[in-house]
Amino acid sequence: MIKANGEPKFMALYEALASEVRWRIMSFIADNEMNVKEIAAKLELSPSIVTMHIRKLEVAGLIGSRRVRQNGGTHKMCYLKQKNVEIELPVASRTARIREQTIAIGHYTSFEVYPTCGLGTPEMEIGVWDDPRYFLDPERVNAAILWFGRGYVEYKTPNYLLPDQTPESIEISLEIASEAPGLNDHWPSDIHFTFNGITLGTWTSPADFGRAARGKYTPEWWHRNVNQYGLLKTIRIDNSGTFVDEEWMSDVTIADIKLREQFWTLRFAVDENSINVGGLTLYGAGFGNHDQDIVIRVYLM
Repeated sequence: MIKANGEPKFMALYEALASEVRWRIMSFIADNEMNVKEIAAKLELSPSIVTMHIRKLEVAGLIGSRRVRQNGGTHKMCYLKQKNVEIELPVASRTARIREQTIAIGHYTSFEVYPTCGLGTPEMEIGVWDDPRYFLDPERVNAAILWFGRGYVEYKTPNYLLPDQTPESIEISLEIASEAPGLNDHWPSDIHFTFNGITLGTWTSPADFGRAARGKYTPEWWHRNVNQYGLLKTIRIDNSGTFVDEEWMSDVTIADIKLREQFWTLRFAVDENSINVGGLTLYGAGFGNHDQDIVIRVYLM
C-alpha cells in the first residue's frame, strides 16, 4: 500500500490516478499480467499511447513490468504492484503551526561592545561612532544597524508559548556580517550564538560586505565606505541538533534550551579569545539586502 500526502514526491502518483484510461489499465492487469499489445487491443488505442500511460503508472509506483520470452519474441508484461493507496489530507489544528515574532535591532537589553562600533537608524546616525556610550542613547531603540569590533549584544523576548503547545523546532533568522574598519571582502569573524544561556555554536562570517555594491535597502544617504549588507542566516534548533542554513553547528537540541522560561534571551558575541576576531554587524529592516529584523519562528508539533 502507498501512503501519500502533500509532499512533492507524490505528485506523480496523483497525476497517474487522474486518468480514466490508466484506471482501466490497472483493472485489466489486477488479476493477470498482460503485455502492451494486449492492453492496447482492449482499449482500442495504439501501443505507443498505451506505452505512455504505462510509463506514468510505473513512475507512480502503481504497476510493475518484466520482460519475458513468449511465442518466439520478447514481451513487456505488466502487473499491478499496489492494492491500496492511502491519501492523507491536511488537517486543521486548534493553533497555528508556526508562531513568529520579531525583534528590532535596537531593542537589545544588554551589551558590552568595543570599537570599532556604532549605530544608525534608517534616517540618521546615532551619536558618535566608536563611542560605546551611545549604545545607551535613547534613540538606539530605533536603530536598524549596529556594529562592534568585539563584545556582545543581548536581546530578550517574551515566551508566548501556551502550556499545551510543544515546539518541535525553532528558527532564528537574521542578516549578519563581520565588522572591519571600512569594508573588507576578506575579514573572517567567529560569531557565537547563545540562547537562554546555552551556547548554540559558532559561525564564521567571511567578510564585511559592500565594496562591490551598496546594500539593496541601505539608505541613499548612508556612507558608501562602511557596512552595506550581510548574509541572511537561519539558525535552526530541533531534536537532532543545531544547524546554520542546514549545516551542522552543534549537538544542542531543542530539549536543551530551556523553552519554558518566561523570557527567551538571545546573545550574539565576538570573543576576544576567538581565532578570528573580526567583529559583528547586524542589519535590520531598512538596511542591508534583506528588509527584516531578527525573526524567531517556532514550529509546533
